Amino acid sequence: MCKLKNDVANFLTCNPQSLIIYSGTQYNMKNATFLILLLCFVAGRLAAQTKSINEEKFVTIGGIGQWVTISGEDRSKPVILFLHGGPGSTMSQYDDAIYGSWKKEFVLVYWDQRGAGRTFGKNAPDPVTEEYWMKTPLTVEQMTTDGIELSEYLINHLRKKKITLIGTSWGSVLGANMALKRPDLFDAYIGHSQVVDWKEGFLNAFNTVSKLAQAAKDQESLDKLATLGPPPYEDARKSGQLMRIIKKYERQNSVPAPANWWKVTSAYDNEKDANDRYNGDDYSFLYFAGHKAMGIKPMEAGVNFMKDGLHYKTPVYFIQGEEDILTAKELTQAYFDKVKAPKKEFVLVPGAAHGHNQAVIDAQYKAVKKALNLQDKTVKQPKTAITSPQKHHSTL
Repeated sequence: MCKLKNDVANFLTCNPQSLIIYSGTQYNMKNATFLILLLCFVAGRLAAQTKSINEEKFVTIGGIGQWVTISGEDRSKPVILFLHGGPGSTMSQYDDAIYGSWKKEFVLVYWDQRGAGRTFGKNAPDPVTEEYWMKTPLTVEQMTTDGIELSEYLINHLRKKKITLIGTSWGSVLGANMALKRPDLFDAYIGHSQVVDWKEGFLNAFNTVSKLAQAAKDQESLDKLATLGPPPYEDARKSGQLMRIIKKYERQNSVPAPANWWKVTSAYDNEKDANDRYNGDDYSFLYFAGHKAMGIKPMEAGVNFMKDGLHYKTPVYFIQGEEDILTAKELTQAYFDKVKAPKKEFVLVPGAAHGHNQAVIDAQYKAVKKALNLQDKTVKQPKTAITSPQKHHSTL
């Protein structure tokens, strides 16, 4: 039995025992049955299409328009909010090569954070000036509040009780803060390349690449490191120069992501969007690293979850690249060991550094499925993945 809630119902009854008269022509039972089946099939396909969701729009968050995309084959599925890294390294411009297969099981949300991508383009002046940079600060507190407001919007808009967070690198700063402040909004928090104590982590990265450069007799890097000296820095350019050396050595020891992952989809492949991403990336990193000559204080300076982020009321999963230098496994493991949460898990991914590759995506997928108690549909788990399950439960 099928029920059609559209104009077809006005002239068709889904009963194969009836004769159908349409446009003055009488059909026999065989033809009627065929027509009924055909229209019921079409109606079923239409019904399935109405369950999907594909929205791209500016949502008012924190008093400004911020770019949000929502997509999935079935809007009733669990919602995942991705918090991009950088800050400024948006994800909305890429095609579905990275997470596209997840749309069958989840509703995926990408957000161009304050100061990044299309959100930056909508709110910044043209041309962008240093005066705008200095008079329009970015703070961890404001961006955390933005993330919480977006989460509340998604829960109301999509009629969910809770959503799941995946934060990468800088996004892990927001994700951890959001989960700590408003656990009632989230099924789980999954931190990839989790930032713990930025000051300690950056100094540790400097020391690590110094040793690697010495072992490799990499004089160019050694000279640059000697010029920079150990962090912290008061010049964002110095932070950027150290970042480049860190990435150089991470690339040497890790499996890269497929090149097609970073293909910009056609809707974003234009001069305006490219400029907004470029300018937003500069602006965001300037505030992240700080630049004393412009009076800009670093957002990174106050990030220390070892001090004020140990007690979660939502399940926590850390996805950690074994070859990650910027957020080293030793520091993330030490943080994990002290964290108290209803459930927690530490997953060390061999062959992965600070960024994404296929093994990282697979580990994230497994963490989401486990957090939501859903069946894992992957063929098999990587044999070399190291998992540290929780040994105790939080009393909070």
